Amino acid sequence: MFSSLPFSYMFLFVMGTGTLLSVSSIHWLSIWAGLEINLIGFLPMLIYQKSISESESAVKYFIVQALGSSFLMFGSLLAFNSSFSWNMHVLSYLGNVGLIMLMVGLCVKLGLFPFHYWLPSVMAGLPWMSCLLLATWQKFAPLFLMLSLLDLNYVYMTIFMFSFMSMGSSLIGGFGGINQTQVRALLAYSSIGHLGWMTFAALHSEWSLKVYFIIYIMISVSVFLSLWLSDSGTMKNINNLKVSMFLQMSVMLLLLSLGGLPPLLGFIPKLMVIMISSSMPWLYVIMIMILGSLMSLFYYLSLFFSFFLSTSKKQGFNSSKTDFNSLIVMINVFNLFGGVIVLTIGLMNVF
Repeated sequence: MFSSLPFSYMFLFVMGTGTLLSVSSIHWLSIWAGLEINLIGFLPMLIYQKSISESESAVKYFIVQALGSSFLMFGSLLAFNSSFSWNMHVLSYLGNVGLIMLMVGLCVKLGLFPFHYWLPSVMAGLPWMSCLLLATWQKFAPLFLMLSLLDLNYVYMTIFMFSFMSMGSSLIGGFGGINQTQVRALLAYSSIGHLGWMTFAALHSEWSLKVYFIIYIMISVSVFLSLWLSDSGTMKNINNLKVSMFLQMSVMLLLLSLGGLPPLLGFIPKLMVIMISSSMPWLYVIMIMILGSLMSLFYYLSLFFSFFLSTSKKQGFNSSKTDFNSLIVMINVFNLFGGVIVLTIGLMNVF
């Protein structure tokens, strides 16, 4: 994967150390330091092939993350100014301005609406493994820091802002990917839509966010590994994957699961969020988010039908990647039957 990059495992270790430092800290200063350590470890992985598109994406990502860090520092300085302490628990005594600054900083780092503008352009120029890290691991620390903000200051303004960002992210993730021709940009818009659902899940309970995030990571890993195997960069190349017909169908089934088509595994976390939030006054938010999810499913289904109805030639397995082919097939089988099993258990508990 990163075999051509010297010291790649060291950069992965630096990334992991920075993320764990941010998540395990109660000081805003150490949280900021952990996010910067994570950024230092991730940036060399964006440019390991030294292409122009990767360098452009790395510069964009660095500027956006520096902007998010500046908002975090500004909000934490406001907290320090009011209580002379960097501890997170003093945020409950902080005014609305500091809370908004901290939320804006985390939203910029995540790529959440209305700060989503950088994510599709950055992901469109990156290789598949860097896209995988950007879509999964780089969301870990900011998401759980947003969850800590909800625990510390659960006021109406916070709920309204998170609901607004969830609705906007779901709609942007749905409508933004309709006219896309690049698979990387399409997956970036899908990631924005899933971020909206995860943010809305964080409003209700911590375990729903964790379950949604774990299932999203499982599906995303299999999707990006499949596309890395098939070496597909644009939409039209989906029909000419350099792998077998069975793996082509696996890729399409994984994309449908990422879009949330029942009874696949990707539908389970969305159903869980809908069931949790349906007992509360969130119906208008749920309807708008379901609309955005349906638009995401629309372009995945159009991609699936264009692949299924096209006359594709029979191709053999790539012998150098047979082990990865079998791994993706196994993950895809779990993706299909895992959703069916969970739905069956849920229906049995209902009746």
